[in-house]
Amino acid sequence: MKRREFITVFGAAAATWPLAARAQQPVLPIIGWLHGANPDAYALMATAFRKSLNETGYFEIQNVRIEYRWAEGRLERLPELAADLVRRQVSVIFAGGGSEPALAAKAATSEIPIVFASGVDPVEVGLVASLNRPGGNITGITFLINTLGHKELEMLHDLQPKGVIAALLNPDLATFFSQSNDIQEAARALGLQVEVFHASTEQEIDTVFASLAEARIAGLVIGANAFFFSRRDQFVGLATRYSIPTVYPWREAVVGGGLVSYGASVTDAYRLAGTYTGRILKGEKAANLPVQQSSNTELVINLKTAKTLGITFPQSLLGRADEVIE
Repeated sequence: MKRREFITVFGAAAATWPLAARAQQPVLPIIGWLHGANPDAYALMATAFRKSLNETGYFEIQNVRIEYRWAEGRLERLPELAADLVRRQVSVIFAGGGSEPALAAKAATSEIPIVFASGVDPVEVGLVASLNRPGGNITGITFLINTLGHKELEMLHDLQPKGVIAALLNPDLATFFSQSNDIQEAARALGLQVEVFHASTEQEIDTVFASLAEARIAGLVIGANAFFFSRRDQFVGLATRYSIPTVYPWREAVVGGGLVSYGASVTDAYRLAGTYTGRILKGEKAANLPVQQSSNTELVINLKTAKTLGITFPQSLLGRADEVIE
């Protein structure tokens, strides 16, 4: 072969190497992340999800991709975001931040596996047929966070035995009426008077707290939902400004300066969801994975905040606390 012919053939072959190499690279599975809130508020939960995903053998960028879709509290965007993930043919969808993302994902696909993490009863809202046998393409983690109103009211009454207690709920939620009914039933059982307030925007939260202060409300219970969780710093700041003893459903609010919290570990639920997602990527069927119930609850007390508010915690309550912040 002449030198000129050799160079021509060699150059043509070399030009095809990158294409051949790309063709031989395995296509990475994709996890579609569909969430109702914002990434800053759920950074710890996302880290817990990825860590447990690593334990199943999947590492972001290395051998799996994650396409993140955050609704930023605008729940009306969820159907559009879910449809986008379906068009991208993701391998599995993780839905977090309330039941709404999971319901949007369910409406968007009956084929792509869905793993949810939600504090509501998944059977009640129509996500699965049963906890043990979810059926279809959906499974996930449910945690006790929307069913603790009785305990939270009882705790607040122990701290503030006199005066009217209030509850703040989000009317935009599918579970709003059940939450409201639970609070009222708990109040009747405890012989308490409870006024229910509504808020679904940052401005409405500000307005509600001003109204609570004007009405001289003795204490407040915050309802559990992803939007409220993302606004926990706002709640803590307003509760401090207006000196309103407040019970939260998330420990993160108390670590940030809130008075007391009682509720399930949301971080732990996301950890379990990451494990389920990894198992599905390995070939297990969502229909064969029973819905797990993360039943661990945490009582966290901030004594520094209590001192500022002039609140004294009884020793019986302090002795039950999982964490006491001095």
